[in-house]
Amino acid sequence: MINKKVGIIFLLFVLALALIGCSNGGSEGKKGASEDKKTYKDEINIAVTAQPPTLDSAMTVSQVALDIAGNVFETLYTLNKDYEPTPMLAKSVDVSEDGKTYTFTLREGIKFHNGKEMTSEDVVASMNRWLEKSSRAKSLLTNANFAAEGPYTVKLSLENATSDVLIVMSSQSNFPAIMPKEIIESAPAEGITEYIGTGPFKFEEWKQDQYIHLVKYEDYQSVDEEPSGFAGKKEAFVNDVFYHFVTDHSTRIAGIQTGEYDIADSIPTESYEQLNSLDNVEVHTFVGGTLTLFFNTNNGALADVKMRQAVNTALNMDEIMMASFVNEDLYTLEPGYMNPNAVQWNTDAGKDVYNQADLEKAKSLLKEAGYNGEEITLLTTGDYAEMSTATTVVQEQLRQLGMNVKIDSFDFPTFLETKNDFTKWDIFITSNGYQLTPPQLLAVNPEWAGLNDPKVTELIKAIRQAPTQEESSAKWEELQGYLYETLSSTAIGQYKSILATTDKLEGFEVFEAPIIWNTKVIE
Repeated sequence: MINKKVGIIFLLFVLALALIGCSNGGSEGKKGASEDKKTYKDEINIAVTAQPPTLDSAMTVSQVALDIAGNVFETLYTLNKDYEPTPMLAKSVDVSEDGKTYTFTLREGIKFHNGKEMTSEDVVASMNRWLEKSSRAKSLLTNANFAAEGPYTVKLSLENATSDVLIVMSSQSNFPAIMPKEIIESAPAEGITEYIGTGPFKFEEWKQDQYIHLVKYEDYQSVDEEPSGFAGKKEAFVNDVFYHFVTDHSTRIAGIQTGEYDIADSIPTESYEQLNSLDNVEVHTFVGGTLTLFFNTNNGALADVKMRQAVNTALNMDEIMMASFVNEDLYTLEPGYMNPNAVQWNTDAGKDVYNQADLEKAKSLLKEAGYNGEEITLLTTGDYAEMSTATTVVQEQLRQLGMNVKIDSFDFPTFLETKNDFTKWDIFITSNGYQLTPPQLLAVNPEWAGLNDPKVTELIKAIRQAPTQEESSAKWEELQGYLYETLSSTAIGQYKSILATTDKLEGFEVFEAPIIWNTKVIE
């Protein structure tokens, strides 16, 4: 009797295990089915803070323009996550012993968005146009020239050997986009109007003051390497990309919370903590750049260095940065123009005159300079909150100094146009992303704010041609010190950039810019 009961109990136990097994199997089946049912959107919506002036990368330093153009156009070399020049449309490069000749072997079978195969003729036309139009290329690769050596071979000839050729070619700012030769030949002087490249997305439409629409390039040919920064494998997982021009910060923030936008660029710092507390929003902070004040050294009252010294002495950099970036975690105060994490270029040269905030000393300098109430014009744009806010704070600080100061504010394209007329401004402030080498800084670029100083040109040349890294670093330290001595510009402080996304993105990365390829959007 006992044995029978035990047998029954044992049988019930076995049946229970079987039922548990079936239940688990059913549960796993449902989970697998759920995963199989995961669906993805066919489009991605990005809110950017300003309408770009153009997508012609050789003719602009606008970050939003370069971010968008980077999906359409590609370059011979680009940067990996370690900021190393890496082949993209080029397969390889050979450098001559004297360092004056670079021979690039091109990838074969690459098709432009119009179906034409890319050959050396297209590359030569694109690169020589870049040498002509890009302010950086003109100043860093003077008298350089590209020539075809066959259908898939291109030769770069340099006047002087320099150590940063591939880095200059790989940098995002003013990047040398490769496009069909006929597009270049038919382009008006003010820039190309047909955006045809080799990238994973094609240009579809530009609806003025509303959006730029890109579409997936079905015949895109990716390199077969691990994704890394701007380099490596690129896959377009969405059919449509919309860059919406949303200048109002609250609209961008509301849009990311509701899911109207998948990515919101240029998040104002005052919204950092609010967005960081939301479950359905991801906040990304990343190395930003330097908030930089530029003086007009060509015209007006501030063409006098004594006047510039008075202004610089009065500036309270902490006050400006706190107003512009709100949270102390989002900025640092250092005189350097370069990324503080770049040990090779990090220097505190100029610290003795940086962030003095000495109003009495500044008033004395102003009196010595003979200031007589001349109107000082601060140029800015409301499209970038940090630039506009910083300009307002500087206006108040200079009024406390006893100066007659007004602000002229425009949309970003008009701001860029106006700054080129040296009769219309005395000071402007811009947020400038970090550059890979000092010669690429806008602070030493004669075309950015009209800097015309032979010593700056001489020191830039010495940096690039120095035989050792130690000597190159020493020359940069000397140059930064000279910039603070002559005050054509001054670093206000270093900032971090903020970008927000929904929690529905897979594979999304930020490297110098939001990377849209390799990104999926969950329904």
